[in-house]
Amino acid sequence: MATTSATGAGAGAAARAGAAAGAGLRAGDGAAAGDGTGARPGAAAAAVDGAGAGAGAARRRPARERLLAAAAARFYADGIAGTGIDTITADAGVAKMSLYNNFASKADLVAAYLVARHAEWLDLYAARLASAGDDPRDRVLAVFDAYADHADAGYPHGFRGCGLLNAAAELPAGDPGRAVVRGHKEEVEAIVAGHLADLLPGDLARAAALAEHLAFLLEGSMARAGLEGDGARLRRARALAADLLAAA
Repeated sequence: MATTSATGAGAGAAARAGAAAGAGLRAGDGAAAGDGTGARPGAAAAAVDGAGAGAGAARRRPARERLLAAAAARFYADGIAGTGIDTITADAGVAKMSLYNNFASKADLVAAYLVARHAEWLDLYAARLASAGDDPRDRVLAVFDAYADHADAGYPHGFRGCGLLNAAAELPAGDPGRAVVRGHKEEVEAIVAGHLADLLPGDLARAAALAEHLAFLLEGSMARAGLEGDGARLRRARALAADLLAAA
């Protein structure tokens, strides 16, 4: 399993670096955009909607973290274009000047959001991989499980599918943020391919072709799940993937 572990770790590092670089191009400040705070929209939205002690605890967090958490919740629920700076600062409980002290622009904040979403999924996948065992088939299915965990995270305003793809749909062609999203999807396929290379060490071409097939299945099911508002399609996709893997 050393091959797979190295593949996953190396791909994770490469994608994090690539995401930060893309964010830097977008924002003009790579260090600020690429801090990888890992804001989770489900948790962030709960904080936005919360009150009393919970809201007080949230206000003790650094302003940058609160802003990114508030933006993550709103961008996911309402879209990037549909979310104004005033809404984000109000939800975060900070002055508008505080936002510009931490982010050069709304575009900078969007770039940081994309990096954080990527880091969030890698955390979900790492948690699933830790309990997947050594069978490469189970390690591939851990990727599907991590997508299902994303769907089941609990969003106060409803599950809307992949937050990265939703964001990419709002960004114009050529925007560096789209490259960050593409890098994330390519990393997911590379992770699957790494596990399949362990399963089929004598036929790497077949492993790559099966990885592409499973990536299409995974992303297609995520699109349908987002439209339908729950993870049922993702669970069905996992079952189909398990059948394909059993026959491999």
